Amino acid sequence: MRAVVTRVTRAAVRVDGQVVGEIDGPGLLVLLGVHRDDTVAAAPVMARKLHELRILPGEVSCADAGAPLLVVSQFTLYGETRKGRRPSWSAAAAPEKAEPLVEAVVAALRERGAPVATGVFGAMMAVESVNDGPFTVLVEV
Repeated sequence: MRAVVTRVTRAAVRVDGQVVGEIDGPGLLVLLGVHRDDTVAAAPVMARKLHELRILPGEVSCADAGAPLLVVSQFTLYGETRKGRRPSWSAAAAPEKAEPLVEAVVAALRERGAPVATGVFGAMMAVESVNDGPFTVLVEV
């Protein structure tokens, strides 16, 4: 499982022009990709890492600050671009496998008490964010 995590002052995701998920920061925008070999065991590990990642101002985590997270599924994080000019998506999990794992990460974050907003799995989404820093890291489990 792989996540691109950006510290934001606000972020939102729209589907068909309608806001479906939104946070006011400081908080984290999480673009979350699922690998074809990932299992449900990775979900609570990823949730803990995201919740306890100390990248908010003052080196605090969302857990410390009660800060929100906006989680957006992003299969393209496993696009392979070493050969040619067209990415290969063979490392990304199929939608029927990825969706329950993304939902498991969100559920695990909520079980930890994190305020979480989400996008819509599989939808064409417009994601907007106001990056703080900018500060972006890659988290893998």
